[in-house]
Amino acid sequence: MPSPIRFDGRVAIVTGAGGGLGRGYALELARRGAKVVVNDLGGTRDGTGHSDAALAVVDEIRSAGGEAMANGGNVADYDQMVDMVARAKDAWGGVHILINNAGVLRDKTFAKMDPADFEFVVRVHLIGSAFATKACWDTFREQNYGRVLMTSSSTGLFGNFGQANYGAAKLGLAGLTKTLSLEGAKNDIRVNTIAPTAGTRMTEDLFPKEAFDAFAPEKVAPGALFLVSEDAPTNVILGAGAGAFQASYVTLTPGALLTGDDLSPEGVAAHWDRITDRAGEIVPKTGAEQAMTIGRLLQQP
Repeated sequence: MPSPIRFDGRVAIVTGAGGGLGRGYALELARRGAKVVVNDLGGTRDGTGHSDAALAVVDEIRSAGGEAMANGGNVADYDQMVDMVARAKDAWGGVHILINNAGVLRDKTFAKMDPADFEFVVRVHLIGSAFATKACWDTFREQNYGRVLMTSSSTGLFGNFGQANYGAAKLGLAGLTKTLSLEGAKNDIRVNTIAPTAGTRMTEDLFPKEAFDAFAPEKVAPGALFLVSEDAPTNVILGAGAGAFQASYVTLTPGALLTGDDLSPEGVAAHWDRITDRAGEIVPKTGAEQAMTIGRLLQQP
């Protein structure tokens, strides 16, 4: 087994940490030595209302001998995220880890979905994660160290009926990860994505009781903590649930070069099997590799 993964001397922010996955991450980070900002607006799963959920998690951490502070900032308000980071730095001298976990659900079929509900879900998940990350980014660069974890979903990666708003936001987060992992590399800022399946208040009416217990948030936390550790990889999409961990990839087939009469909608249809043939597909590390792949096709005799 590798050496124990510890977070001594590290300051971690976990958004949406008043319950469920976020609470599990916060407790385990603190148990392994991190000082933790427990952020939670405290609303219900549709984003309304407030509670003292963050304070309760802070009490748990302190009772176990750890260090933590509560923060009730709204991830969808950039100024509140800047203030959250400033408070953490004032108290503990820096911020090293950010887990973007805060989220809401407003599920309906697209036909019945109010545009405001689409915008709100995207704002909390995608814009909120971008705001929290931006608030930390300069600090990460100054330190030449940062670990960021975005929370995607199987809905974003693969689709799910009735969750167009949620799916759009969650795939957007995977895309945000890919660019930030490139931009942060020179300053040792590693950015990853987790796609968890867990029994939480967000999913409690979707799981039967037995499955709800099997998919406990504590069984996702090991993957999340590895992805924000010192030796973490970067630009990974990790599926996690019930103790199972899976890697997910965005791939690109070699494709087909169409010319002459084939360079037409009919030609695309005629060569569809060749275009979609997965033999020899790659996992691009940057968007430029798509153009490079086309260049190789152009050079073929």
